[in-house]
Amino acid sequence: MPRILIVFAHPLLEKSRVQQVLLAVASGMPDVTVTDLYERYPDFNIDIDREQELLAGHDIIVWQHPLYWYSCPALLKQWIDLVLEHGWAYGRHGHALEGKKIFSAITSGGSTDAYQEGGFNKYTIREYLRPFERTAELCRTSYWPPFWVPGVHRMAQGDMEAWGIRYYALLTALRKGSIPEEDIERSVLLNDFVSFNQMTSI
Repeated sequence: MPRILIVFAHPLLEKSRVQQVLLAVASGMPDVTVTDLYERYPDFNIDIDREQELLAGHDIIVWQHPLYWYSCPALLKQWIDLVLEHGWAYGRHGHALEGKKIFSAITSGGSTDAYQEGGFNKYTIREYLRPFERTAELCRTSYWPPFWVPGVHRMAQGDMEAWGIRYYALLTALRKGSIPEEDIERSVLLNDFVSFNQMTSI
């Protein structure tokens, strides 16, 4: 059964109701490891050896964070810069992550309508994630479509809890290998694999 590593980054978690729900759901799951970057490295002094060991010991890697200025919080960017070293994660001799799967689990204040061609933000959410996709490809991993929770600024508590259940269902399905990889690679969002019926049956 695949092991999942969630690399979590949020500098103000106490103010994020949705990310608190998602993090709580993931933290209690078997075969799922959560590394909270801002909790562990408040001084930004990342233990590169520890993080590389975690990556080596897991099959699916999740970059979980809010969308900050169309990208990720600063500490996750530093994690990418330092942990994914040349000669280890990429380059001629960098094969440590080869064959692993990576996807982004993100929240945004903007709605789905805002992240469309012609919408307020002009581009789709997948287009904003291109740097992460290219990073994953350079490390010889497969970059899967994102799990995206949009419109969090106006979200009711019941909807937040429903998204938590949906995230739990997705992580469970990925652990069990019940979603064919070719279907994942053809999809736009990982959200699409968790129906309302699946959510309410868990």
